[in-house]
Amino acid sequence: QVQLVESGGGLVQAGGSLRLSCIASGILFRLNDIAWYRQTPGKQRELVARITSGSSTNYADSVKGRFTISRDNAKNTVYLQMNSLKPEDTAVYYCAARRFKEYWGQGTQVTVSS
Repeated sequence: QVQLVESGGGLVQAGGSLRLSCIASGILFRLNDIAWYRQTPGKQRELVARITSGSSTNYADSVKGRFTISRDNAKNTVYLQMNSLKPEDTAVYYCAARRFKEYWGQGTQVTVSS
């Protein structure tokens, strides 16, 4: 039974920081690419950041220099450190794991106030 559970969301003022966590179970975590997506009602889902099984990373242009994705394979956990948050970062953030197929968590709400 594959499970991905996000945590760390909340309400923060513009310019603040949050650290999201995604804990996975039921998969060989170290062999999976992990991605963070975000979605706002009325807008398309956006890929925010991805970290591969080899720990290479890529980011959406909108978050480069502000967000950092990392993984701790010993803890089956991926993190998204979000700094210098902007109101436009407000969204539900989801983690997704992919190897042979893709699995998704339930999401965590991030709200950035001005």
